Amino acid sequence: MSRASTRLFVAFVLAAALPAQQRAVVTTVGITVRDLDRSIRFYTDVLRFAVVERRDAHGAAEERLRGVFGTHTETAVLQLGEERVELVEFLAPRGRSVPEDSRSNDLWFQHIAIVVRDMDVAYERLREHRVQYASPVPQTLPASNPDAGGIRAFYFQDPDGHPLEVLQFPPGKGDPRWHMPTEELFLGIDHTAIVVADTAASLAFWRDRVGLTVAGHADNQGEEQERLNNVRGAHLRITTLRGAEGPGVELLEYLTPRTGRAMPADTAANDLWHWFVTVVPATVAARGLAVDPDGHRVLFASSTVR
Repeated sequence: MSRASTRLFVAFVLAAALPAQQRAVVTTVGITVRDLDRSIRFYTDVLRFAVVERRDAHGAAEERLRGVFGTHTETAVLQLGEERVELVEFLAPRGRSVPEDSRSNDLWFQHIAIVVRDMDVAYERLREHRVQYASPVPQTLPASNPDAGGIRAFYFQDPDGHPLEVLQFPPGKGDPRWHMPTEELFLGIDHTAIVVADTAASLAFWRDRVGLTVAGHADNQGEEQERLNNVRGAHLRITTLRGAEGPGVELLEYLTPRTGRAMPADTAANDLWHWFVTVVPATVAARGLAVDPDGHRVLFASSTVR
């Protein structure tokens, strides 16, 4: 095992060894969508998620939760493997679309990374369903990168323009469950990734306030990374955090180019670039909605009841 791989393994073991009551739990990743039925068809037909719940909400409590007056939402909870996402349609009031010129280094960028058993088969399935590409083709990160070498990845978009990633880990990398024998093609969600302006400031929020634990670091650059993100000259500092359960949260700081645009100051929960991560905090002190230094949203929940 290389020195870098050993460092990542030790970080994973130390995070897993902390008592559960001292670590937050990530329960869902939420996405605002334009047409809930259309999004359900995409996530279930193409990516093989399963619908586990649908609910309708309006009134003062929902307005406080979403921070939008006159809110009426319809939500679907979908599951893939052990992880869940929430798709939220605002029946009223309608929000704005994802900017057509969005880039992977803009600070409103967020995606979920879906682990696949076989990248070639997954890519052909996405091609058959005519998904919108974000990467030109799947990329294999080079062996010269000890932390990420051998990982295969591809960026694409859902019907609303939300970025998504399919990811295949080589032997010896990633959670051991991604390497269990299975006939399933889409296995689960490894993490949600967010672009941040400053890793130290983001750690003060996601680690120190939310209660996630640093589980790994990577320094990614080179031709393959540029094409994966479709950003020329991309050089990323990546920090992975994890809770006691649920997908991780990856902080993506672009060391170059530093041209990513800030989250719009007037971003609201009904805007289609709006995502949120639902977390059960390690202590009872945190409740309600919180916003990280770059405008990414966290909803603190009171339990993990499903």
